[in-house]
Amino acid sequence: MRSVKPAGRRPATVAAVFAAACAMALVTAAPASAEVKATCGQYICVATAHQGRDFIQDITVTTRDGLPGTLRAFVGDYNNRKTNVSQARFVINREFRAYPRLAVCGGLDRGGRVIENHCVLLP
Repeated sequence: MRSVKPAGRRPATVAAVFAAACAMALVTAAPASAEVKATCGQYICVATAHQGRDFIQDITVTTRDGLPGTLRAFVGDYNNRKTNVSQARFVINREFRAYPRLAVCGGLDRGGRVIENHCVLLP
């Protein structure tokens, strides 16, 4: 004879599985020491996740008008671009040495012209 689970225990099991999944997401998230700093110019917004001043995790560049263009990210000797997008995340995960401040920058090009370069300064 097969035992049948009471109906009242199923939501508790689903809740426990969901809580475990959420806990795993927190474990794999960015370290607690990571900070995000963002600033906007006239045409683009630039955000960076960083640890301290020297370690850059990523740079996110977003157009303010939502229209696509060539988005660029640059810091130190790192330079990359993605074309025909309105938002791009550039994963860097590198350490850069710059004193007294580190400039983490993004840029927007449209029609072969530079529309704007904008930087986040890390003190």
